[in-house]
Amino acid sequence: MRIGYGYDVHQLAEGEDLVIGGLTVPHEKGSVGHSDADVLLHVICDALLGALALGDIGTHFPDTDPAYKGIDSKILLRDTWKLVQAEGYTLANLDSTVCLQRPKLKPHIPAMRECIAGILGVDVGRIGIKATTTEKLGFVGLEQGISAHAVVLLEAQA
Repeated sequence: MRIGYGYDVHQLAEGEDLVIGGLTVPHEKGSVGHSDADVLLHVICDALLGALALGDIGTHFPDTDPAYKGIDSKILLRDTWKLVQAEGYTLANLDSTVCLQRPKLKPHIPAMRECIAGILGVDVGRIGIKATTTEKLGFVGLEQGISAHAVVLLEAQA
């Protein structure tokens, strides 16, 4: 078994889409980034890569490469998952937390879980997503940014 952890932050700005967990969430501000800036999928990629000591998302999909400009992070997660499978591992479970003051994410979490489970080819019961505010503290609380954390447990395939 291998454990991996991921953490990411993105600035929020008007005029950008708010993409989280593979979904576009309606809001007046969105995430800023080289790709679609999906903070949740980015931390999942980092956790998966970290579990197998394969570097991080920037190693495999650098923001200096124009090929990744505006890319859908679902593609990044799919390609990361192929690397994990090539190493002979499968997902036991994923636990994640998105930190965002507004909007409330609870109504969107079931669809996010389905999206991620579909990309990884696992039962939705293996995908945990939670959301929290920071009680108006820090850059998240001031609605300047969004952050996320993820932990994965990988099992060697039998």
